[in-house]
Amino acid sequence: MAVTEAENPLVGEITCGSLLQKLQEIWDEVGESDEERDKMLLQIEQECLDVYKRKVEQAAKSRAQLLQALSDAKLELSTLVSALGDKSFISIPETTLGTINEQLAAIAPALEQLLKQKEERVKEFSDVQSQIQKICGEIAGNASEQTGAPAVDESDLSLKKLNEYQVKLQELQKEKSDRLHKVLEFVSTVHDLCAVLGMDFFSTVTEVHPSLDDTTGVQSKSISNDTLLRLAETVSALNEDKKQRLHKLQELATQLIDLWNLMDTPEEERILFDHVTCHTSASVDGVTVPGALALDLIEQAEVEVERLDQLKASRMKEIAFKKQVELEEIFARAHIEIDPEAAREKIMALIDSGNVEPTELLADMDNQIAKAKEEVLSRKEILDRVEKWMSACEEESWLEDYNRDENRYNSSRGAHLNLKRAEKARILVNKIPGMVDTLVAKTRAWEEDRGISFSYDGVPLLAMLDEYAMLRQEREEEKRRLRDQKKYGEQQNTEQEAIFGSKPSPARPSGTKKVVGPRANGGTNGTPSRRLSLNATQNGSRSATKDGKRDSMKLAAPANFVAISKEDAASHVSGTDPVPASP
Repeated sequence: MAVTEAENPLVGEITCGSLLQKLQEIWDEVGESDEERDKMLLQIEQECLDVYKRKVEQAAKSRAQLLQALSDAKLELSTLVSALGDKSFISIPETTLGTINEQLAAIAPALEQLLKQKEERVKEFSDVQSQIQKICGEIAGNASEQTGAPAVDESDLSLKKLNEYQVKLQELQKEKSDRLHKVLEFVSTVHDLCAVLGMDFFSTVTEVHPSLDDTTGVQSKSISNDTLLRLAETVSALNEDKKQRLHKLQELATQLIDLWNLMDTPEEERILFDHVTCHTSASVDGVTVPGALALDLIEQAEVEVERLDQLKASRMKEIAFKKQVELEEIFARAHIEIDPEAAREKIMALIDSGNVEPTELLADMDNQIAKAKEEVLSRKEILDRVEKWMSACEEESWLEDYNRDENRYNSSRGAHLNLKRAEKARILVNKIPGMVDTLVAKTRAWEEDRGISFSYDGVPLLAMLDEYAMLRQEREEEKRRLRDQKKYGEQQNTEQEAIFGSKPSPARPSGTKKVVGPRANGGTNGTPSRRLSLNATQNGSRSATKDGKRDSMKLAAPANFVAISKEDAASHVSGTDPVPASP
């Protein structure tokens, strides 16, 4: 039984004491010497010491590793807290209490949570910085050259830093939006300008940058500084081209209108170029019709102008004579006498000689017309006063005929109208001397200012006025003589009545039976022979005009003197003498 237990030492509780006891028993049985026994025991003790020593070393090494792990955990925890910059979300335990394992166990959850939070924060930073990098690349124009995600600085992952990046991203996004809006405005402007100029929008805009084509998305369009600069330059160039084309088209339109007016081009031919002439006074911004300034349209207008210029050269005589007629009409309205036949012969000679360009001849005639219109304006005031003076002289002539009419007071039809006209005519006739004086002063001032004589249908106006004043004075003297003669006749009649006691026949006084003679000047309305000679020699051609009859009457009217017979003298009352308002 003892041998069995010795062979199976693991049976029962095995301890160092039991094993030593068992060893002693074996030594006793064997008869081992004490020396060997001591030696063996020393060996066993040494082996036990070596085992303890190894275990202690292993334990010390494990403790050192745990301390390093704890230190590393604490450092990492501190670094994460510092990088994340916010302790409010994580509960940081006290790491100076408890065993090493307890301290590690306490740190582990916080560390794990901080590591997870760091990973999320790094992703947020990476996303924001990637967007910033992309927008900066788009603005700089090198977005395609950028590869890979931007490096994130893990030493500062605080919310403050993240907020700074987000604010920067928002600013860049706003700038991108503004730039994109500006690019779209430029592209729209280029489209409109190309439409007006008849240019290919696709080739024009893709020449600036391929992404500006309409087929690409809005967000894919280039917003770089270079693209904006080139777009601005393109718009500026197109605007300048539009301005030059509009100026050219307006010049052509003006030439077309002038040529049409010159040659009386029918309206159906003018309508064909309405798309050209409709922009004659348009501003650059006002022209928005597609194709309005296309090169082929301008070339078409140039061809038409060239064709009309050639046609104008072939019709030069007709056009020149048309302008000459316009010039003659202006001079006729201004009562300026010219020699139309000589002017027409001169035009014919110039055209036939070929020594003058048609455009120069027409420009010279246009200049003459402009000067003639200026001359008309300078003579207008005096001519208006001449018209009023002549009209007053016509009324004076009518009044004298009216005063000689013995039946003027009869109650016939229209007698009251003639009476009213006579009253107005007397008032107007009394103003004639003042009219003449004012007209003389105005005419002299005009002549002194220009150093030439003021002529009316070839007759010096001052000579006409002087003649009128002289003849008016002669007429007044004749009236006074007739009044004296009448008074003398009445006196003779009175004396005869006193001597013979009888009266002459009431039908007609004996002193008025004898007629002195025909009207002194022989004119049907009392026009003096001197005035007639002026009319005949100096203004004979005037009667051939459309208004010649009225004008010759006006020119004769100022010298409207009547040689009244002795028979009419008794009942004649001067137009300048006061006359009762009623018979």
